[in-house]
Amino acid sequence: MKVVESGDFSLPKRDQDTHKGDYGKCLILAGSVGYTGAASMAAHAAVRTGAGIVFLGVPQPIYEIEAVKNDEAVVFPLPSEEGKVSKEASAEIAERLKKCDVCLIGPGLGWSPKVDGVVFDVVRNSPVPLVLDADGINAVSSNINVLREAKSRPVVVTPHEVEFARLGGDIKTYGREKAAAVFAKDTGCIVVLKGHRTVTAFPDGETFLNTTGNAGMVKGGSGDVLAGMLAALIGQGIPLKKAVPMAVWLHGRAGDIAAGTWGEYSMTPCDIIDNIGNAIKEIAD
Repeated sequence: MKVVESGDFSLPKRDQDTHKGDYGKCLILAGSVGYTGAASMAAHAAVRTGAGIVFLGVPQPIYEIEAVKNDEAVVFPLPSEEGKVSKEASAEIAERLKKCDVCLIGPGLGWSPKVDGVVFDVVRNSPVPLVLDADGINAVSSNINVLREAKSRPVVVTPHEVEFARLGGDIKTYGREKAAAVFAKDTGCIVVLKGHRTVTAFPDGETFLNTTGNAGMVKGGSGDVLAGMLAALIGQGIPLKKAVPMAVWLHGRAGDIAAGTWGEYSMTPCDIIDNIGNAIKEIAD
């Protein structure tokens, strides 16, 4: 296992002769009635982490809210039922996936059999790398074989320990590090097992132990921020063994900077977003 510390990563200086398409087109599928913040935080985090274009698909009933909350992302409505995305959204999502470089699905989606169906369709048919977070993870926990049926790799799953248990991860037997590695090898997924000293495990057995972050980040929304950051770095074409642990490190470092200003009790997930740029400046050439 590699312990990730300051100085392990760097981001290259951007070539001045580039355009937004050179830095990744991210498709984020998120949100439901009552959970508009998750979608917005994921989108803002992706933009702040350097994504060239962020497309945010949300259920129709929250489209106007998300359009007001997101100036930088391109927000569009999806067919819905009972405030959540419906199975009828799958066809439009499939078309949009063809034009993107990465897809994040899950933050704030909520649960229903039809939401599960949309998640299954995306996992099985996406031509681009996927990040599965929150309710995306909860959907596949009902049918773990869907992860093995993924058309494209990588699939990055970002569970906390309770979600990991729902997926079948066995921390009690193996401990966090080995349990993540076993699950990654079994499913072919990259596992980001969140918590104190987040573990990133790759299917080939290589694992990374993060060293940034603090207890002030244990608040609803922090995971949505990380998911957006992961999508942004993967979408920019950064090699996976750099992009995934680097996103985790930057997320924790931005949280540490936020805690330095506001303290662990008072900092918020949006403070983490506001400090992503400060964290990136520490490793950018």
